[in-house]
Amino acid sequence: MSDTIFALSSGAPPAAIAVVRVSGPEAGNSLRALCGQIPPARRAVSARLIDAEGEQIDRALVIWLPGPGTATGEDIAEFHLHGGRAVIAALERTLGGLPGLRPAAAGEFTRRAFANGRIDLAETEGLADLLSAETELQRRSAMAMASGTFSAMVGGWRERLLTASASLEAVLDFGDEDDVAPLPPAFAAELAALQEDIAAWLSRPRAEVLREGYRVVIAGPPNLGKSTLFNELVGADAAIATPIAGTTRDVLTRPVSLGGIPFLFADTAGLHDNAGDEVEAIGIERALEALDRADLVLWLGPEGMGPQGCWEIASQIDRADALRKRTARHRISAISGAGLDALRHDLIETARKAMPKPGEAALSERQHGLLSEASRALATAKVERDPLLIAENLRLARVAFDSLLGRTTTEDMLDMLFGRFCIGK
Repeated sequence: MSDTIFALSSGAPPAAIAVVRVSGPEAGNSLRALCGQIPPARRAVSARLIDAEGEQIDRALVIWLPGPGTATGEDIAEFHLHGGRAVIAALERTLGGLPGLRPAAAGEFTRRAFANGRIDLAETEGLADLLSAETELQRRSAMAMASGTFSAMVGGWRERLLTASASLEAVLDFGDEDDVAPLPPAFAAELAALQEDIAAWLSRPRAEVLREGYRVVIAGPPNLGKSTLFNELVGADAAIATPIAGTTRDVLTRPVSLGGIPFLFADTAGLHDNAGDEVEAIGIERALEALDRADLVLWLGPEGMGPQGCWEIASQIDRADALRKRTARHRISAISGAGLDALRHDLIETARKAMPKPGEAALSERQHGLLSEASRALATAKVERDPLLIAENLRLARVAFDSLLGRTTTEDMLDMLFGRFCIGK
């Protein structure tokens, strides 16, 4: 944290404008070295950028942002220059030659913001999701987390928990050794209300399905049009579709957005008992594993033979020898397009119900696990009679809340999180 870091914070060159950001105690000196002076704070000023040999790098807009009221909590200098590769390289070479400056690692600007208390861990996770958002639904959910909606909720829960802990401590402090005073009548009710609020968040759709897409697996025996349907749904010739059994040997996945909903479609090897060779057998095994991970299976095989909860799809309906189904949810022909619009609409509406509502923050696996720990601790405290055991469970709930906001973290977890960011963020 004592180093001063720099990196390109805009898009990859070439571009009309490039933004190079410098953060740390030597940020001001980088402005003096390249511009000859530090401009007035928080004002964009035109300046000539001069390298160590006295040559002009470019004419740019420079901005001085003194800390701690900045994105990282440190002094920041920004250089807004022309976005050619050679121009950017010359500036980075000059910055790298200044004392105390070094290139930033992935996510290091955001990590400094977290370390300096500018954002908490939940907001950081939301920001990581925002940077990787590809659909409007993903963007709005990530924005809700990054803007502190969930953090404010957890902060409120923590305050309520501390109030309950204080009333419990009063009982422990003022009760004599043989006769501990009873807890206030509202104590258990407050814990129950807090647990109910947490349960409402735990019941929400998870962030993984939003981040990775609603996983739809197309499955069934060979030669029933799985790959052709897959290509139609993803809008590309991604899978090889032939009448030859065993053409699909592995699970082929493709992310796609339908109606603003992120999907992950998977084409699988034809399922049957007599694999022609070891490679086909491995493909069938992987297909079965994909069925276990699916949010939804489109079953093109014999009626009633698919996994529980699958959609029965009658495919190739334009063929005389098509497999007949009495209770198919959809009857389609990927060749003529019959029934495909209805299938897409049904998929979109079904996936939408499994997704967080627009603008609603969604919990990641880590956040869901910690909230579950807090809920279990509160459930135990609510029915426990021993004040010391109640106090311990309230402590466990508070530790879970602190972990959600990053007040207690491990370096490995932080390394993994900030590794999701690009170099300049």
